[in-house]
Amino acid sequence: MSQTEPVKVEVGLGDRAYDILIGPGLLSGAGAEIAGRLPGTRAAIITDENVAAAHLETLRFGLEKSGIQAAVITLPAGEKTKSFAYLEEVVDGVLAAKLERRDVVIALGGGVIGDLAGFAAGIVRRGMNFVQVPTSLLAQVDSSVGGKTGINSARGKNLVGVFNQPKLVLADTGVLDTLPIREFRAGYAELAKYGLIDRPGFFAWLEENWQKVFAGGQERTEAIAEACRAKADVVARDEFETGDRALLNLGHTFGHALEAATNYDGTRLVHGEGVAIGMALAHRFSARLNLASPDDAERVEAHLRAVGLPWRMADISGDLPDAEALLGFITQDKKVSRGALTFILTRGVGQAFIAKDVPPSEVLAFLKASHPERLKMSHSR
Repeated sequence: MSQTEPVKVEVGLGDRAYDILIGPGLLSGAGAEIAGRLPGTRAAIITDENVAAAHLETLRFGLEKSGIQAAVITLPAGEKTKSFAYLEEVVDGVLAAKLERRDVVIALGGGVIGDLAGFAAGIVRRGMNFVQVPTSLLAQVDSSVGGKTGINSARGKNLVGVFNQPKLVLADTGVLDTLPIREFRAGYAELAKYGLIDRPGFFAWLEENWQKVFAGGQERTEAIAEACRAKADVVARDEFETGDRALLNLGHTFGHALEAATNYDGTRLVHGEGVAIGMALAHRFSARLNLASPDDAERVEAHLRAVGLPWRMADISGDLPDAEALLGFITQDKKVSRGALTFILTRGVGQAFIAKDVPPSEVLAFLKASHPERLKMSHSR
């Protein structure tokens, strides 16, 4: 794909501001972009086996052309790589390469690699430079932007980590052509999320143009750029999630609980699919609480169905724990504050808000009503 001028979105954090560059062909030019911002640097590329096979040589060649020597640490693909064991492997690999604080850790991969590499960069030598080169749609529109990094614990998702802002994000839209369709759809859930939070016009645009976003071209680039603008605006206002940034968790409290309930088994549920179901549940729960119209929940569900995403717990293969156990995963989620349940709920499409002190009894009743076992029983009557 020929190089075109990328779209630039700035994350405005004062002296820690950085650019997100979005467009086709950026991977091959990554060396020049990094060398221009971090002259004289050496690098460690953190990637996974699947991404390495498709894109590592393109990145390495561009780095070498710009005079950047790079060590490579290749890890297994999948959510289970976000663990203490692989964090230790990455840290040890960076140290073994004798990289210094002024050198750079490059995350080449999806959300798992970005989260893990960013966490390692934040703690090795008490903090190194860090560049995100996201290769999945989910990572390009969400996890690569904003500095949240971390790993999973047996007790829940993303419970161990640090805020660590990158120096640069390079979102090559061309690499998305190699994504399996399931992974692209999963990333699309995070893309649609920004419309559902506070950009109803964007959600309506996606309803009309989602097939063009899937096909590639200018619509894909513009959709990713709009999502990045939305996230950059929120991060600039609330970097450490003490207020508005929590809105970005729309669908995540339910979604993270479902991921934990499936033991992070990517054959059953990947993160973006959990978010899709979680967003549908958040809209349906809001309607149950008489905060929003059921028509809005049905509209969200219809769009998720149209693009091929799961939208209800019954779409997850295999059995799920009962409603009480699901509530247990929710109360372990890091969005809980001093035992009070906090959800991102909605008053309609594009009208999300932070709801604190949601009664656990209401959540439990909703989970029971929405649980596949309950639905099976009601259908058998």
